[in-house]
Amino acid sequence: MYSYEDRIRAVKLYFKYGGKTATVVRELGYPSGKNLKRWVHIYQALGDLPKRRHPKPRYTLEQKRAAVDYYFGHGCSLANTRRALGYPSSEVL
Repeated sequence: MYSYEDRIRAVKLYFKYGGKTATVVRELGYPSGKNLKRWVHIYQALGDLPKRRHPKPRYTLEQKRAAVDYYFGHGCSLANTRRALGYPSSEVL
């Protein structure tokens, strides 16, 4: 993950170099061209980049508790818990 300062430095260089993604990546050694373009798009839309990034949790705390309760209450089987609660895979569960 890149700090706010790292991301804003990359975006400002992007504008300084006239939108040359490869030049910014070559000079800084980060990010990928795809990430840089995403940061630029966010910067243009909001006028700044978010200071902190908090990914949206995939499952609520209640859903997580229900999964744990089901797991321990029904024989400690990941496969059965996954199927019963509709999780896409055991890794996600």
